[in-house]
Amino acid sequence: MIILGGLPELPPAGGEGKFYNTLVAVFGGRVVAVYRKIHRFDATLPDGSRASESDVILAGETPHVLAAPFGKIGLSICYDLRFPELYRALSAAGAEILVVPSAFTLLTGIDHWEPLLRARAIENQAYVLAPAQYGPHGHGRHSFGHSLAVDPWGAVIAQVSRGEGLALTWLRADLLQRVRSDLPALTHRRLHGVTPAEVVTLSAEETPA
Repeated sequence: MIILGGLPELPPAGGEGKFYNTLVAVFGGRVVAVYRKIHRFDATLPDGSRASESDVILAGETPHVLAAPFGKIGLSICYDLRFPELYRALSAAGAEILVVPSAFTLLTGIDHWEPLLRARAIENQAYVLAPAQYGPHGHGRHSFGHSLAVDPWGAVIAQVSRGEGLALTWLRADLLQRVRSDLPALTHRRLHGVTPAEVVTLSAEETPA
């Protein structure tokens, strides 16, 4: 299994100068899954620079889980990592491995990259594999790198600490099953689908002096 992404993909209708950020999974010499990144990175960074992915990137719409012979793989890309509802949808569809190929910026990656990856692993009791682009590339961008693999307990089991490199690890089905059996949080879910939160508003009269 080879997972490639994100790759620029022109939409069928041309997209009026925009394209999809697309992940493809290749197995047995053929493309077996295609996922288009749902969330677009529009933000002002700590150094004052601005990222506006929506200017050039079209939003995908559909989460994808690939049922491979060795496990069910939830597909995502980079900025998707900040949206736990996507990973809950992947988990609910049976995902045991979550892949997050990324080019996190240096300024956001320093503080957020590892905590977010470990959170997604813990919340969904799944392996998280996150290959990450490193170094300067295009239009003054500098990506954080630090490729990581996280186990279903939230422990980092492989990483490239800085610069270019390769991280290798084993994924243990027995560990996955033990974590889910000993702490069956996924079976304890009570809020399924889109469940609106109740908002309670206090009036000024009710506020203690």
